[in-house]
Amino acid sequence: MTRARNRWRRRDDRGAAAVEAALITPILVLLIFGIIEFSFLLRDYQVVSSDVRVGARIASTGADAGPGTCEVYTGAPPCTNGNAPALAQLAADAIQREGSAMPPNTINYILVYQANDKGYPGANGSTTMPTSCSSTTNCVKFTWQPNAAGGAGAFRYADGTWLSKNISACFPGNATWPLSRVGVYMNATHRMMTGLFGTSITISDRAAFDFEPLPTASCNGSGTTVGGGHA
Repeated sequence: MTRARNRWRRRDDRGAAAVEAALITPILVLLIFGIIEFSFLLRDYQVVSSDVRVGARIASTGADAGPGTCEVYTGAPPCTNGNAPALAQLAADAIQREGSAMPPNTINYILVYQANDKGYPGANGSTTMPTSCSSTTNCVKFTWQPNAAGGAGAFRYADGTWLSKNISACFPGNATWPLSRVGVYMNATHRMMTGLFGTSITISDRAAFDFEPLPTASCNGSGTTVGGGHA
């Protein structure tokens, strides 16, 4: 009788273990996949965060780079020479070089703009980030164009206007021409690996830097902003 009871007890234990495993395994698998998804999401967010800071830092050194150029490629948007400052293209090119951990076609768009006191486009106090620069002052948008740069692909001007002559970077500035700041914003799509938590999620970040002051010679020797910071 004792042996029989022991056999039944062992069977009961095995049955209980099987039930516990059946209950716990799906939760454990979900937790593991969640950790994996979150790790890749965190990686992409760090890439976006790093890229906008690199782009803004490069742009902040180009106050005197002058106007940009209109690109010629299949599907190029209408462009008037000078719609975008050259520093905006420099920022977009820096992001392209820096963002090797994230495919450029997952970057939806980049905004390069004159930053207000909150680090956003528009008047001081605004904390709204537009999805386009078509109706935002001193803001230009760049998108990935696979046919640009001889077919290699590059970020190119899409819309908006920011005249380089309106950039004020002559220290210390004045009431008419206060010192400008430049901001860079990136909007990208992170594609989920497992599909358990959806197929994709949008990630974004921004950075704003003060322009590096222009040499005195670029300010007509006055030390104050004249004609947007250009001699």
